[in-house]
Amino acid sequence: MAEFILVRHGQASFGAEDYDNLSDTGWQQSRWLGEYWRDKGIYFDRLICGNLTRHRQTLDGICQGLGNSSENSHTVLPQLNEFDFLAVTQCYRERYPQRAPGAHASRADFYRFLKQGMLAWAAGEISPVESWLHFEARIADALKSICDSPKGSRTLVVSSGGAIAMMLTQILGGPVSTVANLNMQIQNTAVSRLFFSAENISLHSFNHVPHLDRDGRREYITYS
Repeated sequence: MAEFILVRHGQASFGAEDYDNLSDTGWQQSRWLGEYWRDKGIYFDRLICGNLTRHRQTLDGICQGLGNSSENSHTVLPQLNEFDFLAVTQCYRERYPQRAPGAHASRADFYRFLKQGMLAWAAGEISPVESWLHFEARIADALKSICDSPKGSRTLVVSSGGAIAMMLTQILGGPVSTVANLNMQIQNTAVSRLFFSAENISLHSFNHVPHLDRDGRREYITYS
């Protein structure tokens, strides 16, 4: 069988003018993950990421930790990009203004609102530019490209929480609510490990942060 490892990007710049950049914490998370794999002797035959800035920055940070460069050695798959969560929440806010969190709401309030918006999007209650069916189709296409790898190879895939949640839901055969539920759980630079052959894809582990789950680093476990 072959193997691929899904990694969610490091912490982005939540609340900043441009979300699509890693924070200092995000860079550190990424480098630590690469260092963890280097110390374990884990390296990759293929590197794949979406074309968002935070995807490429996370891959760069991991490669720095591994002691190599991602320049000219990775494949970009735009199909791995995150769905437009701002568009989804805006459409949901316009449809159900009474449910929208207030100006001083917490991140938890925003995430609950996003989850409700995702479920409404999947049910066809709201219509952002990208349809739910298109989101499903492009993630399925990305999965097909990832699995076009030789037997015995190991591929690193850097993407976003929603895209990873959709991919795992397709692999596990879960209902659409699983996408929203998984999306809320995936930590920054969390690792999910999968094995595949021509007949099957198997999830081995989900949402692990071994590079952060240790003394002195647990405060670096983030979700945004």
